[in-house]
Amino acid sequence: MKKRQQKISETFRRLWRHISTRRRGQLFVFFLLMIAASLAEVVSIGAVLPFLGILIAPEQVFTHPIAQPFISLLNLKSSSDLLAPLVIFFGLAAIFAGLLRIALLWMQMRLSYAMGADFGISIYERTLYQPYAVHASRNSSEVIAGITAKTNQLVYGAIYPVLSLLASIFLLLTILAVLITINPIVALGSFAGFGVIYTLVIIFTRGRLSLDGSRINEKQTELIKVLQEGLGGIRDVLLDGTQPTYIKIYSRSEIKMRRAQANVQILTTCPRFAIEALGMVLIAALAFILAARPDGVAGSIPVLGALALGAQRFLPVMQQAYTAWTAIKSGQASVQDAVDLLDQPLSEDPNQIVIQSIPFRKNIDLSDLSFRYSQSGPYVLKNLCISLPKGGRIGFIGTTGSGKSTLLDIIMGLLQTSEGTLSVDGLPITRRNSRAWQAHIAHVPQFIFLADSTIAENIAFGVPYDDIDMARVRQAAQKAHIAETIESWSGQYKTLAGERGVKLSGGQRQRIGIARALYKNADIIVFDEATSALDNETEIAVMDSIKTLGNELTIIIVAHRLTTLKDCTQVIELTNGTITRIGSYSEIVKTNS
Repeated sequence: MKKRQQKISETFRRLWRHISTRRRGQLFVFFLLMIAASLAEVVSIGAVLPFLGILIAPEQVFTHPIAQPFISLLNLKSSSDLLAPLVIFFGLAAIFAGLLRIALLWMQMRLSYAMGADFGISIYERTLYQPYAVHASRNSSEVIAGITAKTNQLVYGAIYPVLSLLASIFLLLTILAVLITINPIVALGSFAGFGVIYTLVIIFTRGRLSLDGSRINEKQTELIKVLQEGLGGIRDVLLDGTQPTYIKIYSRSEIKMRRAQANVQILTTCPRFAIEALGMVLIAALAFILAARPDGVAGSIPVLGALALGAQRFLPVMQQAYTAWTAIKSGQASVQDAVDLLDQPLSEDPNQIVIQSIPFRKNIDLSDLSFRYSQSGPYVLKNLCISLPKGGRIGFIGTTGSGKSTLLDIIMGLLQTSEGTLSVDGLPITRRNSRAWQAHIAHVPQFIFLADSTIAENIAFGVPYDDIDMARVRQAAQKAHIAETIESWSGQYKTLAGERGVKLSGGQRQRIGIARALYKNADIIVFDEATSALDNETEIAVMDSIKTLGNELTIIIVAHRLTTLKDCTQVIELTNGTITRIGSYSEIVKTNS
């Protein structure tokens, strides 16, 4: 179901709340520069009249009352002496106006991209700090598209065009004011004529622009989705020969997106040619009308020159304003998605890194614990009562869908209970203190994520390279029984793992995952089906590595096979979200027999 688009004003009101005080100050400076650039344009256009007048009727300009203060100041004796100062003044006015326009463009671009960077960083930060339940309910393609393509659209479809539109409107008004002083009827008539054309174009194209903008927004997400699926599952794609399927899906989305982009570009550019042609016709008609006046063509040239220069400034600025409007209108859907990500709630202290962990000396207790993912959804876990002792080796077993992984997510503080409590030494774990509890925990999943970086960086995952403690990396690798293998490689700990650890075997990836958990110095390590994808021999080797970990560690293991849990001190079986058996490994085996 498509999301209803908000009004543009509401979207920008929400966006304004995310602009920092520093950027607002820079916007104020931009507006001051915009005023200065507009006034400079006024001066450069106004200087045309005396400049052309001195070329055609020097005596008339020399005797004009307005010119007398300048003539006296410069001590000019004849009309011919006035030409050089006017040329210099006109040239300087034109150069100064051009420099201010360049400065305005420079600040407009720099400020737009700086604010875009602010928004991109904020979206990424807010996304990373969302609770695990939010991440689990989202489509990663939509999030990635929001952080990349749709964040870019904040620059191209919101910030830059809005600044451009404001600058264009202000400049249009100042140029119009100058032209009115020259010839009010012609100026207002021209403005009205051009304005009517652009207004009609806006009325007839706004629906199409919104439709094409929504299509671009939708297809961008689809493209990222098919790229993720096709490249992420490249092994199966190659084995099954499904390349044509993914190419077809990609082609369909790509063609529709590019067609929509072309439509937007056509609607943006087309009015310019009609307006330019109309402007030429207008200048020709004015020349014909003014030539019929008593002073003839010679007397009309200064007015025509000023109007021509004004039109030369006026028409591009009007087209720039229209282009900015089309960018805002066509980018509305993407901008709204990006603003939705900006509006994600942020924790009270997201930058807090060093957290005082809560004490853990005795037990982790689950009391009458129940969980469901939504208020109307079914219960995944029901009325669980378990006590997990510190230093224990606890195994969970159960069929797929029995609730094992969900239970682990609750124990790790990633999900909050729907009913009942999770407590540590009697202290309930809530959303407020979950980070302090998580400081105790390291996690080894079934599929270890390995970055395309060095082995050392993958063991000290998330730690800046310069801050990695290599002695601690080696110690963690030794405890995980992977140090000997790593140190046999030519690059040792500087060896690149390859994207998703493609250069490593399954057993090596799992041991690096264990080393990563040990590097964290956690006192609870959770193995979530960490060996289920391994062959029997590799699984035995990895489990032997786990068995040798110190007794000071609490080990929680989830497995499909009961034999994986033979070294556990306590085994808990789950069925349909409830506990069916608790006992030692030998007791569970005996019951099975």
